[in-house]
Amino acid sequence: MIIKEFQINEEIRDAEVRLIDENGTAIGIVPIQTAQELAEKRNLDLVKISPNAKPPVCKILDYGKFKYEQIKKEKESKKNQQVANLKEIRMSLRVEEHDLNIKARNARKFLEEGDKVKVSVRFRGREIAYAHKGVELLNRFAEKVSDAGSVEKEAKAEGRNAIMFLKPHTDKSKKSKKKAVEKEEIES
Repeated sequence: MIIKEFQINEEIRDAEVRLIDENGTAIGIVPIQTAQELAEKRNLDLVKISPNAKPPVCKILDYGKFKYEQIKKEKESKKNQQVANLKEIRMSLRVEEHDLNIKARNARKFLEEGDKVKVSVRFRGREIAYAHKGVELLNRFAEKVSDAGSVEKEAKAEGRNAIMFLKPHTDKSKKSKKKAVEKEEIES
């Protein structure tokens, strides 16, 4: 977790600050001593919220509670993020149709789970002369899994490899549906 550290109370060394009280009301620009005395009188902390502003913005608040709220917000935002893993499927230019179908089935499974898929064909020896066949193979592969995902980055020969990226369709993936079902079961 990345929690931003704020300067509080005596750590603030600026001559004057723009002060906001605990209710969110702007008091105005005041000398730092006045702001610290006001915070001390209310048994709260003076926290520098925006250090880059001219003059810096400080707020009177309970620092422990403020820090707790920041951690809570960060956890909530992480919980709502959907992490798309990148899975890779490798094959050679001389892959047989049955093996291609198995790899397509695995890619379809990854895409349905909400993961991105990198499909690569590696060229060995003199196969590099047939790089266009590798691109054709990747395009054929993309057609096989088109029901589960779409091409994010077109097939392209790069050195001794031809690479293509597939992404899941934008509708809700099975992962998020599964999480919703699990959440309903817990709430019941």
